[in-house]
Amino acid sequence: MTPAPIAVALDAPDLETAAHWASLVTPHVTTVKVGLELYLRYGPDVIASVRGASGVRVFLDLKLHDIPNTVAGAARAVARLKPAILTVHATGGPAMIRAAVEAVPNTQIAAVTLLTSLSEADLEQMGVRGPTEDAVRRLSAMAVAAGAQALVCSPREVAAVRAEVGPDITLITPGVRPAGAESQDQARVATPERAFADGADLLVIGRPITGSADPGATAAGIAAALRRTSAATGHGA
Repeated sequence: MTPAPIAVALDAPDLETAAHWASLVTPHVTTVKVGLELYLRYGPDVIASVRGASGVRVFLDLKLHDIPNTVAGAARAVARLKPAILTVHATGGPAMIRAAVEAVPNTQIAAVTLLTSLSEADLEQMGVRGPTEDAVRRLSAMAVAAGAQALVCSPREVAAVRAEVGPDITLITPGVRPAGAESQDQARVATPERAFADGADLLVIGRPITGSADPGATAAGIAAALRRTSAATGHGA
């Protein structure tokens, strides 16, 4: 069975747990995601540990955000780990995004638009006026013009972003929660089937899989549901 376009967020308390979770889910998903906490705790070794013998794609979610020269240096520093995807904050601006893209030509640079933990009230306090969707669309257009090959947005904005940037940009959606799962610290969420049907290319799912009694079986179940959605919508997995 073809693995589903899911990035399992390995937000584990230790390296052994992260590697174990990765081994359980990799038959069913295309990608595993290593976030800032795990990377800072264990460093580059974590990438080899979660990649294992399967060679699964690794999404390195560091959300780089600094002046262009510093971000370029940071991106080059992780290039030897061969991450499939590396994130930067879109709010770092076009020069910063461009610097990251040029620094790691063999890695897909994904620009994070607005964190899914942010609500409309949060954004207003931060000085981001108008509907969230409009702000995400503006950031998306700017990031793509600067060379970003992928965008990270909440599933609520996927359809609008797809209309803005066209079919060739990879859309990655965190804040994905299977029906019945708690939203936890995510404010803008949707089910995997809805996010996929709306045009997402890669769904980030963490605790609903890794916090379940059997992460492998849970990943397999979500993957099967996505395949059914794909068959119904014609949106290829």
